[in-house]
Amino acid sequence: MTARIDVWQRRCQWGLSSVYGLAGILHLVLPKPFLGITPAWVPEPEAVIFLTGLCEIAGAVGLLVPRLRKAAGIGLALYAICVFPANIKHAIDSLGAATVSPWQWSYHLIRLPLQPYLVWLALFAGNIVVWPFRRGEK
Repeated sequence: MTARIDVWQRRCQWGLSSVYGLAGILHLVLPKPFLGITPAWVPEPEAVIFLTGLCEIAGAVGLLVPRLRKAAGIGLALYAICVFPANIKHAIDSLGAATVSPWQWSYHLIRLPLQPYLVWLALFAGNIVVWPFRRGEK
């Protein structure tokens, strides 16, 4: 890879590691807000929230460990796909409320379409893909 791509990849690794690490800790110590956006069809929501927190922390650590980076990238990409129903429920609940602030509209209208980009970022940080630049290492 070029030095320029390496720099961006390293930034993505540290950035995603920070975001997912913090989110994982929040899932473990403050699960109540996450329980509120968990779809009703999810079994054992408390256990699922706890497990998602552990997955986020594991992915965050894995992105910073070269031997674990690819697995972490794939895991976080799959995680971003799996939690998308909760993101949709959160948007529906927030935007369907009696009073909706401009902040809520902005957050959800930006957040939901960016989910595929978060999947790509995880794969990029894990060196699985570097498209549109070129293919990742084998």
